[in-house]
Amino acid sequence: MTTAPSALNAIPQEVLEHIAFFSTNDTFLGPPSGLIPLLLTSRSIYSRLSSDHHLYARIYAFKFDISPVIRRIGSNSTVPSALAAELPKRFQILKRIRDRLYSLLEDDDEDDHPMSHDLIFLAYSMMLENEGKNERQLRDYAKIDPWLRDYWFHERGASRVVDYLSMEGWVPETPFRSMAMWLFWFILRPNDHPKDNQESWKALNIFKVFALAAHKYELTNPAWHQFVPEPRIPKMDYIEYLSQKRRFVPPPLATPAILSFLTLVNELTEGVGYTTPVPPSHPSSLQQEKLEWECEWQRCVIVGQEFTAYAALLAGGDPHVIQESMVVRHRQTWKLHEHHLLAFDASRSDSGIGLDSDSVEPLPSGDPLRSYFPTGTQICEIEAGIVVRAPNRNDVLRYQRASSIGEERQGVPVQDIIITGEVR
Repeated sequence: MTTAPSALNAIPQEVLEHIAFFSTNDTFLGPPSGLIPLLLTSRSIYSRLSSDHHLYARIYAFKFDISPVIRRIGSNSTVPSALAAELPKRFQILKRIRDRLYSLLEDDDEDDHPMSHDLIFLAYSMMLENEGKNERQLRDYAKIDPWLRDYWFHERGASRVVDYLSMEGWVPETPFRSMAMWLFWFILRPNDHPKDNQESWKALNIFKVFALAAHKYELTNPAWHQFVPEPRIPKMDYIEYLSQKRRFVPPPLATPAILSFLTLVNELTEGVGYTTPVPPSHPSSLQQEKLEWECEWQRCVIVGQEFTAYAALLAGGDPHVIQESMVVRHRQTWKLHEHHLLAFDASRSDSGIGLDSDSVEPLPSGDPLRSYFPTGTQICEIEAGIVVRAPNRNDVLRYQRASSIGEERQGVPVQDIIITGEVR
């Protein structure tokens, strides 16, 4: 009689790979533990599956978001062998986050552990790739929220922020503190910081330092007011990303600190009368297009390259520095158009019949990070202006280009103004 292991050994490799892949689909969160019993069936099965890069690449694509990675670094860098090597690495680090390792300092005199750098970079890069899967692995499996709270707010937190502030010293900005600050903003849920929780007020006071000390923490890199082409923070070494070394410079930490600070102020303080940013974790943000984080990725991998070349010239660099750098590509042409929503506009009616009221209700105020447009607003540009369809409204708003409004309507009150344009 044929035993079970012998029967499995006779299965073709393609079929065995399908069996192995579907054995990991029982649970989305966490490592593919359903594969372990199959690997332990026999040495032959273990040998055939452990070296199957295509299988582990399929598991990677099931567990993590892969489309942004392919868009950014190309399909040649996301071959099955690279994804197979990345899969165990990711879950090893996610398990360390889950166990809350390296979020606290073991010794008051030591600096943050080097392993925390790998951990922070992986979590940050996963959020830049996020289309839904990555955030679930970080939030629901790895429990990154309490890890970040320990890192930033605990007395022995690896960020050493509490330590510096207790000595009335400024916290140095480092690449990994910047990434950790962006991570906090990416996963921030205002409801997780109630007024009756002392840690919420502690977080507010810490972020206040980064958000309001504009003379210490720049909003741009290089700083907008400095003309000496020197990096604002120490130059980062090359970081391994999908088995390749890449130069990676995170954006300044002041931006996410300001966003987090304003969000927490709105949550904890009574009588805030202004619109505050919508965190990326908000359901309305998750419905946006999948290219949401492309700009952040480009800032990390491109910013500062031309300034580095210019600095090399000032330091006595050879002519080849100019030849190998990008030049004559920095000119910008801005084309702007101003569109007016007039108080009475018969063209708003699709039937051509004028409105009974002289008042036109403009768009409500939305997310400041989206130019105050409500999430889901659709704008279509036509020859005479723009047509705006707002969410949860049945009517259509027609804004007329200011230059096309006739003299007979010059005195009509303007209810709202939208400026559109392009940069070349």
